[in-house]
Amino acid sequence: MLRRFGLAMRTPGLAVALTAFATLASPAFAADGVPQNDMLNAEVWMQTSVEYRANCLAVYALARLRLDQALADPSWTAYDQAGAYRDLPPAVILDLDETALDNSPYEAWLVVNHAKFDPKSWDAWVKARQAKAVPGAVEFAAYAAGKGVKVFYVSNRSAEQKEETRRNMAALGFPLGGNVDTLLMKRDRPEWSGNAKSARYAAVAKDYRVLLLLGDQFGDFTDNYVGSVAERAQSFDALKAHFGHDWLMLANPAYGSWEGAPYAPDSRLPDDAKRTRKLEALSPWQARP
Repeated sequence: MLRRFGLAMRTPGLAVALTAFATLASPAFAADGVPQNDMLNAEVWMQTSVEYRANCLAVYALARLRLDQALADPSWTAYDQAGAYRDLPPAVILDLDETALDNSPYEAWLVVNHAKFDPKSWDAWVKARQAKAVPGAVEFAAYAAGKGVKVFYVSNRSAEQKEETRRNMAALGFPLGGNVDTLLMKRDRPEWSGNAKSARYAAVAKDYRVLLLLGDQFGDFTDNYVGSVAERAQSFDALKAHFGHDWLMLANPAYGSWEGAPYAPDSRLPDDAKRTRKLEALSPWQARP
């Protein structure tokens, strides 16, 4: 998850934010129509469809198969490791949001309240510890841990949100590494200040053979994820052999770096201008009369 920017809040502020969060949970739509929101279909799909659940379960079922293959192959690595990496203990790396944790209630709250993502409301959601597990995620993490594989979670939630995130995950049954800190957040270290994850992956790869990467965004696999549609496609083409093999991607139609690609780098455009750029990026059927 790439657009979550944590904002630490004192307890009174959090209480106020959560109160506002609750009171806005069931808005009354105006009689003259429902406001347009680009995330509506995405959230309906993620919260109500069996297709979404089936997609998640399929990815995690494949992850089990790939994990077993990786354990049987001492040369297998998902992180271009060299040297004596074959002798290192095995690990897998999961993103959190929309890979392991389901934040669709927060996204749905944005939709029904016709709101935009905001660090304060996001912080309130994280600290409420109400995220559920993405289907198949806990079971896969437990399967990996049962095989002696250390499960790391590399998230762009902030270090200030780490303890509440840990408590949320523990309640859901995710293995959390015992005496090893397996929850690697943005700003846990000074050099981990940005959304790019490669420095945190490198920290894991220093002590473990990385068998699999799992995420819902291109940026969960490479730091070269920002740019135009064409630039992202070029980056993907150079890496596509990994996908389905040692890199596994879950579907997330609600948000991500793909959103801004049609109008990159003009991220401050008005919403209507952004939609125009999105329409221009489509390749429609040229129907003949």
